[in-house]
Amino acid sequence: MVLDQVNGLPVHILVLHAAVIFVPLLGLGAVLYAFVGPWRPKTGWAVGLLAIAAPVSALITMRSGTAFYERLIAEERVSPAGKVILDEHMSYGQTTFLLSLALGVLSLILVVLTTRKPGALPKVADLAFGVVLLVLAGFSAYYIFLTGDSGATAVWGSY
Repeated sequence: MVLDQVNGLPVHILVLHAAVIFVPLLGLGAVLYAFVGPWRPKTGWAVGLLAIAAPVSALITMRSGTAFYERLIAEERVSPAGKVILDEHMSYGQTTFLLSLALGVLSLILVVLTTRKPGALPKVADLAFGVVLLVLAGFSAYYIFLTGDSGATAVWGSY
């Protein structure tokens, strides 16, 4: 499998830090873009790139994690308690991906709507985008933390 190993190392441990960096950066960038109007012309390109990079990195991390999990299960290298922790970790990872995807799509929509005609978006819609992006950014950051914490527990915990 392509997302399983590179030179004997699980791809998951090589790519997970991209999601850990890009998802919170997208959240921060999207919130700043939504609420700090004067910064929009200078930050739109960065938010647009992060809106693509964050969900893609979360997807690759999730898929590589699934491949890693399947190999560990097939090789019977996981205790029953460890399987519970890994199942929870995978659930958090899926939620993180979905939140980062929603955050990315809405961020891209806002950037496109406000780049073509600055000020063309009604104030109510602009505020609504900001509030929704703020909520998604908060949940994304929370789930990145939960995912990472449960992954660290799976690796370093005694199970």
